[in-house]
Amino acid sequence: MLLTRKGQSGQRSPNRFSSSLTDTLSRALPTMDRRTFLKRSGIGVGAGIAATQLSLIRKAGAADEGKAPGTGKIEVRRTVCTHCSVGCAVDAIVENGVWVRQEPVFDSPINLGAHCAKGAALREHGHGEYRLKYPMKLVNGKYQRISWDQALNEISAKLIDIKKTSGPDAVFFIGSSKHNNEQSALLRKFVSFYGTNNTDHQARICHSTTVAGVANTWGYGAMTNSYNDMQNSKAAMYIGSNAAEAHPVSMLHMLHAKETGTKMIVVDPRYTRTAAKADQYVRIRSGSDIPFLYGMLYHIFKNGWEDKQYINDRVFGMDKVREEVMKWTPDKVEEACGVPEAEVLKVTETMAKNKPSTVVWCMGQTQHTIGNAMVRASCILQLALGNVGVSGGGTNIFRGHDNVQGATDVGPNPDSLPGYYGLATGSWKHWAAVWGVDYEWIKKQYVSQAMMEKSGTTVSRWVDAVLEKNDLIDQDSNVKGVLFWGHAPNSQTRGLDMKKAMDKLDLLVVIDPYPSATAAMAAMKVDNQELNPNRAVYLLPAATQFETSGSVTASNRSLQWREKVIEPLFESRTDQMIMYQFAEKLGFGKELVAKIKLVPGKGGMMEPEPEDMLREINRGSWTIGYTGQSPERLKAHMKNMQMFDVKTLRCKSGKDAETGYDLTGDYFGLPWPCYGTPELKHPGTHVLYNTHQHVMDGGGNFRANFGVERDGVNLLAEDGSHSLGSDITTGYPEFDHILLKKLGWWNDLTDAEKKAAEGKNWKTDLSGGIQRVCLKVHGVHPFGNAKARALVWNFPDPVPLHREPLYGTRPDLVAKYPTHDDKTAFWRLPTLYKSVQQKNVEAKLYEKFPIILTSGRLVEYEGGGEETRSNPWLAELQQDNFVEINPKAASDRGIRDGEYVIVSTPTGARLKVKALVTPRVGPDTAFIPFHFSGWWQGKDMLESYPAGAYPIVRGEAVNTATTYGYDSVTMMQETKTTICNIERFTA
Repeated sequence: MLLTRKGQSGQRSPNRFSSSLTDTLSRALPTMDRRTFLKRSGIGVGAGIAATQLSLIRKAGAADEGKAPGTGKIEVRRTVCTHCSVGCAVDAIVENGVWVRQEPVFDSPINLGAHCAKGAALREHGHGEYRLKYPMKLVNGKYQRISWDQALNEISAKLIDIKKTSGPDAVFFIGSSKHNNEQSALLRKFVSFYGTNNTDHQARICHSTTVAGVANTWGYGAMTNSYNDMQNSKAAMYIGSNAAEAHPVSMLHMLHAKETGTKMIVVDPRYTRTAAKADQYVRIRSGSDIPFLYGMLYHIFKNGWEDKQYINDRVFGMDKVREEVMKWTPDKVEEACGVPEAEVLKVTETMAKNKPSTVVWCMGQTQHTIGNAMVRASCILQLALGNVGVSGGGTNIFRGHDNVQGATDVGPNPDSLPGYYGLATGSWKHWAAVWGVDYEWIKKQYVSQAMMEKSGTTVSRWVDAVLEKNDLIDQDSNVKGVLFWGHAPNSQTRGLDMKKAMDKLDLLVVIDPYPSATAAMAAMKVDNQELNPNRAVYLLPAATQFETSGSVTASNRSLQWREKVIEPLFESRTDQMIMYQFAEKLGFGKELVAKIKLVPGKGGMMEPEPEDMLREINRGSWTIGYTGQSPERLKAHMKNMQMFDVKTLRCKSGKDAETGYDLTGDYFGLPWPCYGTPELKHPGTHVLYNTHQHVMDGGGNFRANFGVERDGVNLLAEDGSHSLGSDITTGYPEFDHILLKKLGWWNDLTDAEKKAAEGKNWKTDLSGGIQRVCLKVHGVHPFGNAKARALVWNFPDPVPLHREPLYGTRPDLVAKYPTHDDKTAFWRLPTLYKSVQQKNVEAKLYEKFPIILTSGRLVEYEGGGEETRSNPWLAELQQDNFVEINPKAASDRGIRDGEYVIVSTPTGARLKVKALVTPRVGPDTAFIPFHFSGWWQGKDMLESYPAGAYPIVRGEAVNTATTYGYDSVTMMQETKTTICNIERFTA
């Protein structure tokens, strides 16, 4: 890795780290020198096994309040890391209200007392001096401090004016995958009461293709097993996942598995730190996952390695998949993905003969124009091997941000209400009842019922909702106002177009603990052009997750409760307080908290109580089982982590000493689905679709979500395929009041439950009676028992097909595997495919830009990077953005390691980054990490940031240069496969 850049003389080259920062670092650790800290906080040998020092930060803050360190009130507050989705628990030591040091939680069954570098530096995130400290407004190109009252009044007035003159759909609300579950659900409600579905968050551009592809295969769009359960795998294939850097602590579980003989395979265009731990590394061409996976399936079917009984009993449409797979002979596979038959066969044999085996993927597989198809191909591989619904198997899909899973489940999605309820009338009436608000009142906030039930546009395309011709947009007005509520713009593609869109807006609001690159982009002049004088730009300081409490959902679906560590610093306010205060100004404050308790927050101002916000989620989210995880149950889990097994995540026996709550049988964090009311005491579901356990033991089967018959073929599971102890031993549809009556189970409901369940199904019965009778009385799953779908008839390609990216270097393969036809009114916008691809081929862009450009993560930084690059402990570790270039490609261009180069793409963007000459990438590929921002095509944007609120390390954002391209189902952006050229920088 590039850790500390040195000049040719061997001395460190001048950089943005000043001597004063070095002094700060030295003073902060009087008992541990800076180098030792950094060494122990890094990923080390590639597994994130580090930073288990007990006193990482000096005990100094309390002395500033007039008390000697160690003499004041000392409290330990248990929280969860706010970076990746592993869910590492942290004990924050607070003295006189000041967070003075931290310890990893050794009892946590998830992180086992480990941290990566980011987790070890959490305290600085809470107490960071580079945070946005007070509200600000852009005036004549510079940010000026204003009061909260002025900000709330002016922004609210602008929102009201836009809604009045252009309609509610003229505003786009970008939520956050950093919000806790409670804030995420509240924001979806807030946006609904404003009257629009134009809202989205980070999940759209990281795992929306996973959610759609996986949910449409077997029912739920989430990780089926867990990091812990990988210790039960006999083989694991990582494809498009660099877990050692993106999810460092997850590697602990994989390394434990390797110690007991688990075979590890990594398939990736780059030789990553994860690949360094693999038994077999396979380099594929970026974007060619389907040819590789079909090459595996070819050998599976040819050799009879598929699980025939499993496929017969639990899978629909595998015969159609097999027809397509057998076209992918080894020569075609090698042509498309560059992997010889012997390598493909070796991987296949390892996975097929070492079961249970698991597949891991991340954004290397999702961020493509055919991301949904790639995801489904991985699912099909596991179905063919009979690996789904078994411990040690499944698809372990590692999510990105700390609560991107929870924010997806219950938060601001443009096509669904919390719990994936969709936007149909019945869904709205369900949530209206949960919220305690009249359905007709909500409907009046929208332009029409049609718009109320129409999916909004996506965060990946808000730029086009601003810039596109109005007659091509499926709503009355273009977007004129955007609120960035905890989202980094540099995580999105087409940065040049985004800058144009920002400049065209009437209103731009950034609500964030750190101002993010949005602030600098909004204030930056390009080519000396004047800024739009009619645009209003505001920055509002949100509190961090350490300054509030609430639940967060890890990648394995476990929920954890964060205690508040410190009070909101500076003038920051919690997100729920800000939402409530805006709602009051906009005229729906009473409705927003109709069934939520208000409590005093900062300065005595009222805010919604997180515990009561979670209870509202519990009352409504029956679909995915967010109903059993009451605040009380989650808090008991957090206090008693030592009771849970690190492989099974289960508590064999134990009670909470303080409350007497019995944890026996619970899975840690009550991973969803945790069905029924909390009183039902469902234990949560560690392994999805597991027929070897009773449903009240966390067992299950595939979901009957797609009907009972297709083209004369039964979609329900075959006789004998059912969860353990089920009263129904064959397939069955999902449950409603009619089915209960037909089966004679209606009288198993209480009288009160009958009244609530009449006319309802298992998803809309607010009493939970239908779920109770199904699960506890009869051992059946409320969502039915059906076959998984290898054939997804409602997708553009019912059988996943390989299609070349819009921007590529292989016109010969474009001719064989062209992309989709162009679309109109797709998520409200026209979306181009074939016209762009053909234009690129005709222009011979592959000659001008002969290198495939891909992007990814570093262990030191996270997401858009504004938070982590503002942290001096982390900023020291990686001070420059860079491009990995193969030695041959570098030699051909006269490029030397460590010097500046220009990376250019067809967008016209020219990025100035340092060259890292390395064989980690092939001669046809280059890699740039995406965590950087703060430079704009060679120019440092420092002067455009608010004074005192800017990242220490700044650099080019790779997404300034990335190209057009979106998934054909979810509008996922294409970031992993575009094209570029690289040349030496000459001043």
